[in-house]
Amino acid sequence: MQKTITINLTPEGNIQIPLELREQFSSGDQYLVVTTENTITLKKVPKISWDELRKRRAEVGEDPNPLTTEEICEIVREVRKNTSR
Repeated sequence: MQKTITINLTPEGNIQIPLELREQFSSGDQYLVVTTENTITLKKVPKISWDELRKRRAEVGEDPNPLTTEEICEIVREVRKNTSR
């Protein structure tokens, strides 16, 4: 069922979601925000079970060019360096 609800944007830039809509949200849920020129859509990210994740991983197969431990360490160092600024 489609429903139209008006929401407000506060001076601080926050969106005030009415209680009737907030009741449909659960703590920890994630949502994709899809925007077009004049539309903003929230789409709930489906939770994936471990079994489903394992199945998807098996379908992908092995990485033909896996990173070495040294390459992973270098990436971690770079990320830490860039986030400590």
